[in-house]
Amino acid sequence: MKLTVTFLLSLFFCFPVYSQSGTGSATDDFNLYKEMNNRESGLIEYKDNDESLKIKLKQLDIINKSRKRYRLPTVRLDILASRVANKATKEAGENNYISHWNLAGEKPYHRYAFAGGHDHVAENVYGEWTTGEYDLSLTEIARKMESGHGSFMAEKAPNDGHKKNIINKMHNYVGIGFYASEKQFRYNEEFIDRYLEFENIPARLKINETGNLTIRTDGSGYLFYLVAFREKLPLPMTLSQLKKTGSYDDFSKEEYLKMTGWELAKRRDGNIYHIPVKFSKEGLYYIHIYIDKKEITKPMSFSTKGKTQGSGIVIRVE
Repeated sequence: MKLTVTFLLSLFFCFPVYSQSGTGSATDDFNLYKEMNNRESGLIEYKDNDESLKIKLKQLDIINKSRKRYRLPTVRLDILASRVANKATKEAGENNYISHWNLAGEKPYHRYAFAGGHDHVAENVYGEWTTGEYDLSLTEIARKMESGHGSFMAEKAPNDGHKKNIINKMHNYVGIGFYASEKQFRYNEEFIDRYLEFENIPARLKINETGNLTIRTDGSGYLFYLVAFREKLPLPMTLSQLKKTGSYDDFSKEEYLKMTGWELAKRRDGNIYHIPVKFSKEGLYYIHIYIDKKEITKPMSFSTKGKTQGSGIVIRVE
């Protein structure tokens, strides 16, 4: 008798709220995405071939149909995030675990940043395994991807973290990754909030070394608030530890650096911001930048509730 086990990793990540009182179908775009896939240099060993890219574009259509039901704009496929997802699903499938963490102890925003991404990312994870043997045809893989996404969308409140992630109005890109073997199947969705352009973002700094963040807006919005969370450098995790993990938070408990909108306004030159940063402790610094249509130029009451979280910068300090 064949036994198949499905596992949907419960997703719960929340964003801290800061306040101060006082084109058509995605499958028609195959040639465009193929060109983007060929240009992307990050994680080249996890590059999709043409057939994998095609089924991901079909899955993108399915994701966008889910968003359309809630009158939300479509998301586009992100090539780098898809490779990050390919890498994560491959490691998880080959080692028989399901987790938002990997064997190196890295969370989703770590993995995306270490691959070269600077945007905000939010992950959905799905997996299943069987005592029999899976059909490894592309048709069956596509069916399993659709089934995984369908499981997310079938969630009911209050246990509907995956569904809320899919229908988050701020998302405008998504990375799609899968892994399939005779016994294991994994599927990840990496939703991206891309509203800023980043230049000269240091991946590493020494303690008390000054780094400079160059951030460009499209001219329609302004940087509203910046907060850098400090966390310890990740440590390798055992399979036993990974199998005990559940949801992940999108920040740590230690807020190291904060900059208000009026402080950020002083760093703006046209639609470009030059922001110096310096850290006095070892660790990983995860930088959230919120944006808004209105600029704050003097001290006033504010809240980040409802504001777009437009970055996922991670800087390693040693």
